[in-house]
Amino acid sequence: MDFNVKKLASDAGVFFTRAVQYTEEKLGQAEKTELDAHFENLLTRADTTKNWTEKIFRQTEVLLQPNPSARIEEFLYEKLDRKIPSRITNAELLGQYMIDAANDFGSGAPYGSTLIKVGESEKKLGGVERDFLQSASINFLTPLRNFLEGDWKTISKERRLLENRRLDLDACKARLKKAKIAEAKAAAEQELRVAQTEFDRQAEVTRLLLEGISSTHVNHLRCLHEFVEAQATYYAQCHLYMQELQKQLGNANGEIFPNTFPPNTNSSTPLASASSSGAATIPVVSTVVGASSSSLEAGALGIESVPAPATGTRKAKVLYDYEAADTSELSLLADELITVYTVPGMDPDWLIGERGNQKGKVPVTYLELLS
Repeated sequence: MDFNVKKLASDAGVFFTRAVQYTEEKLGQAEKTELDAHFENLLTRADTTKNWTEKIFRQTEVLLQPNPSARIEEFLYEKLDRKIPSRITNAELLGQYMIDAANDFGSGAPYGSTLIKVGESEKKLGGVERDFLQSASINFLTPLRNFLEGDWKTISKERRLLENRRLDLDACKARLKKAKIAEAKAAAEQELRVAQTEFDRQAEVTRLLLEGISSTHVNHLRCLHEFVEAQATYYAQCHLYMQELQKQLGNANGEIFPNTFPPNTNSSTPLASASSSGAATIPVVSTVVGASSSSLEAGALGIESVPAPATGTRKAKVLYDYEAADTSELSLLADELITVYTVPGMDPDWLIGERGNQKGKVPVTYLELLS
């Protein structure tokens, strides 16, 4: 192996000179070339961007994969440039356990059939979660990682090079001050001109890279919007699946638990009048004693035949738009006001809503009850 002795000695000398200059600056025995205020602001902004991007990146990793062992495994696969194996989500695993349990208990039994319904919903939730994890990883985590492992490493490299050029420049200034002989001064001045040129050139390169942080913010802003969109889609789909599951379980309640919601033989005055807490509740329409809860479903008793209570009906503000699933339900528009009440044995997640001559079932979660 060939060694360039002269180059090795020159590099050692440069390193020693920089070390001496740096030490003297720290001890206050040498002057230091200061960067302009704008450049310092760019450096501070870049450091802040790097620090917060790193924190957001790490915490997003924890959000998407809480298991530290799984995160380490994924990290190793990435470093080895190998495809990360597909991993079943916890919700999918839970759903499969429920379905397997239902097969052992008997799918025709009430408990078994309900386990199947819940298990299938959990598997759907797991599938939606996997889609969200993949979307968030591609559209949000990957750009942050590319900045930290790509752009920021380039910026750091150029900043180190700029610091070396500055140390060389200040060392040349120190030698010029110490030069006594004319020939030594001339040589020192020539070295100073070269060092100043190299410093200025490197400062401009570093400045351009630091100003590129603004473009990084724009890119990360777009990625953040995509992350929020993916998260909103994920939660909306989860909410939809759980609403469907609630409807399935609610429709089966009358058959499985016929006495879960016993009919109320009291008058139609609001239940809140007897509450010491004063919390607002929904007035109840009295029904015939012994009527089962399933008789109040739209299929057996038309919504139009459910009478409104004589007194104590409540007003409610609609929080979100809602599209009726069938003729027994009432479509809603956000911010409108409707009249609501309930009937004994009705699914607690639903109310009877009235708007003019229109009447139908409405979900409680879409309403804000007004006093």
